[in-house]
Amino acid sequence: MTNPNLTTGSIWRLHHGDQEIARLTVTGVDMPWTHAEVEILPGYEEFRPLFSEQERASDEEDWERAGACYTQIRTALTLTFPDGGPVAEFILHIHDDHTAGWRWYDEPFDAVNP
Repeated sequence: MTNPNLTTGSIWRLHHGDQEIARLTVTGVDMPWTHAEVEILPGYEEFRPLFSEQERASDEEDWERAGACYTQIRTALTLTFPDGGPVAEFILHIHDDHTAGWRWYDEPFDAVNP
């Protein structure tokens, strides 16, 4: 059975507080990564430099800096499934070309690795 959250065309949403700042339309899945086209909405621009910094740090294999970016992203933003339910944990990369890749988990990391 196919997971409806991973169906091509399904839309995940990125939020800052109550404001939806991006829509991620699934284009494919390469487990454990999900890939999407990103529709930028008002409020996203505040976070663009953070995602760009995360991408640079990853490209340079500066895992400490990439981890710091991840922490800032997870502190400020939430991701929701296509049905509107919150994603417990995720690692999200939004690229400058308005594509994204992310991994998601049903439980927070601290619940998985106490």
